[in-house]
Amino acid sequence: MASSFCTQCYSWSLAPTINPTPPPLSSPHRPFTSLSFPRHERLVVHSSLSYSTPISTTHHPLPQDFTPQQLLDSLRRQNDESSALRLFDWASKQPSFAPNSTIYEEVLAKLGKVGSFESMRDILDEMKHNGCLSKGSFLIFIESYAVFDLYDEILGVVDVMEGEFGLKPDTHFFNFLLNVLVDGNKLKLVETANSSMNSKGIKPDVSTFNILIKALCRAHQIRPALLLMEEMGSYGLKPDEKTFTTIMQGYIEEGEMKGALRIREQMVEYGCHCSNVTVNVLVNGFCKEGRVDEAFSFIEKMAKEGFSPDQYTFNTLVKGLCRVGHVKHALEIMDVMLQQGFDLDIYTYNSLVSGLCKLGEIEEAVDILDQMVSRDCSPNTVTYNTLISTLCKENRVEEATKLARVLTSKGIIPDVCTVNSLIQGLCLSSNHKVAMELFEEMKMKGCQPDGFTYSLLIDSYCSRGKLEEALSLLKDMESSSCPRNAVIYNTLIDGFCKNKRIEDAEEIFDQMELQGISRNSVTFNTLIDGLCQSRRVEDASQLMDQMIMEGLKPDKFTYNSLLTYFCRSGDIKKAADIVQNMTSNGCEPDIVTYGTLIQGLCKAGRTEVASRLLRSLQMKGLVPTPHAYNPVIQALFKRKRTTEAMRLVREMMEKADPPDAITFKIVFRGLCNGGGPIGEAVDFAIEMMEKGHLPEFSSFSMLAEGLYALSMEDTLIKLVDMIMEKARVSDSEASMIRGFLKIRKFKDALATLGGILNSQRPRKSYWTRN
Repeated sequence: MASSFCTQCYSWSLAPTINPTPPPLSSPHRPFTSLSFPRHERLVVHSSLSYSTPISTTHHPLPQDFTPQQLLDSLRRQNDESSALRLFDWASKQPSFAPNSTIYEEVLAKLGKVGSFESMRDILDEMKHNGCLSKGSFLIFIESYAVFDLYDEILGVVDVMEGEFGLKPDTHFFNFLLNVLVDGNKLKLVETANSSMNSKGIKPDVSTFNILIKALCRAHQIRPALLLMEEMGSYGLKPDEKTFTTIMQGYIEEGEMKGALRIREQMVEYGCHCSNVTVNVLVNGFCKEGRVDEAFSFIEKMAKEGFSPDQYTFNTLVKGLCRVGHVKHALEIMDVMLQQGFDLDIYTYNSLVSGLCKLGEIEEAVDILDQMVSRDCSPNTVTYNTLISTLCKENRVEEATKLARVLTSKGIIPDVCTVNSLIQGLCLSSNHKVAMELFEEMKMKGCQPDGFTYSLLIDSYCSRGKLEEALSLLKDMESSSCPRNAVIYNTLIDGFCKNKRIEDAEEIFDQMELQGISRNSVTFNTLIDGLCQSRRVEDASQLMDQMIMEGLKPDKFTYNSLLTYFCRSGDIKKAADIVQNMTSNGCEPDIVTYGTLIQGLCKAGRTEVASRLLRSLQMKGLVPTPHAYNPVIQALFKRKRTTEAMRLVREMMEKADPPDAITFKIVFRGLCNGGGPIGEAVDFAIEMMEKGHLPEFSSFSMLAEGLYALSMEDTLIKLVDMIMEKARVSDSEASMIRGFLKIRKFKDALATLGGILNSQRPRKSYWTRN
């Protein structure tokens, strides 16, 4: 079974090549050192614990004639491994002490929780001496190594168990070991362990197959998992419900609900009982794909076959409804839950809080938080993190900070996700200094920053041109053993490119290879764009060739960077060649591509060709944007072809994306230029405001200056009044502006109005509907 699992079903190449001879151990005096705990800075290895440390019986009162059960109960009550070890040492010296594996294994488990592997070895030696060894003792080692991410040590447990302690692993033992490795996503070690199991002649059971099938599904190898299920019959085994549901879950994770439903049909054909587990897996699959209506229909169908929804079913439906924005329906499901006697648990409430936050209904989410508390369901870190993250994204960082304080006041320790949300909010609101203070505070209080923390702060520094500080954070990542990834390096490369330090960006690019960090499409595209911006287009082309050699396919971002360079330099022939190469290489040009080419054509004076290309976009199924329209409109105005230009503007409003601030600047400049038809510009502005469009001030100011220059103050005042009404300017602000207008201080009035409009939408550079 192992060999077929390896060679027939999966590209792991799991032919049984395991070395039957265990690796040599480092010390003949201490043959178990292959299981000793390697130094790890986050753990305290209690090798210094004296196994013969005396203990005062007043600390752990036990009668002199204590029973094994009394000792076991007392050991379980110990709060730390040191006290448990001292209690055990004292008890082992008493006349009534009767060693058994259960007591020893309790001590092993206590030590394993903190990684005291040296002390565990001492216990294991005594168990051997007293004849209390069992296979379960070694399972504790396996579980403890997994807790501390020491998976490479696990396979050595089998060798030592056999070679030194004379115990043979059985099917159950290997199933436990395999499952630990699969849960840790250590699939390479799974293949080795599976080969070892087969080389020892240990026969698999249904659980073995189920674990290996789970491993294949996690590796996105659904077809091999199906073949492995078919192989069960050759071992006289039949798939059970877990076999089928594991493969169903595998299909669901791949987004293939049809495949999951086919497996259910196969399950029915096998005559395998379908319990709530199967139904809930499929309900979750429907909800995960946003097909909540089908989830309800499926439940109704299964109810006719005896299915009764449980807590998990209801929670899945609540989560599914909230995910697609149907929070009201989720609340109705919660009412049904209560009517049927189910308690609303943390998962129910967290789904609802998340759903409300996604809809921007933060106050309602806080109400749910209060409801949780009133119903004795304590919010957890996930609950608070959801609210804090949403508040930060809404630029309500102060409220988020207050909520974080509430979290700590309730004894809930903020995790790295909490701090990341706050740092992200602070960076978005330009509170970079406070963000760094919070970063230093989190480290002081033992909350280790992760890659996302560093990426936020590095991006913040890069966006402000503080590149040396960004590099300092990269070094801090290395010193704190925080894994660096492509996102971090891509951010740095982008920062250096935007700050015209292209050579430094190239150096960081090279560092990635030296550090063993894979460069992705974003890495190449960022540097290619930077090279093009620096007029090093030949180097950019060579980098694109390198990109292809490293197995990455150039995409629209790659081609658009080169295209932009050639269009700006007026080389339309090479620009057209880029679009041709793009198409021939299977990369479909997008609206940005065509918009850039149109801009290049207009710059080169080929307005007619640009106009024809613009008209062809709709035939290609693309929706033209202002990026495509604006160059043609501007070129037409420059050629005094005002009627054609305005026709394109109205066409854009009817059939394409709405005009942006640049469009209106072009229109106002074109209509007002040289004493042109400014009345038409006024009519256009009024028409836009009547349709609900509020001008971004830099667009309106051009028209205002034209009216002021032509002494058309009354018309200007009328337009200002319309804008103030649409913008819902406060009475005090409107009075101030009207005061300036009344005394003919038009520039002061316009400056005040501009400040108000820009403060209302500081991040938007386009006309929006009010």
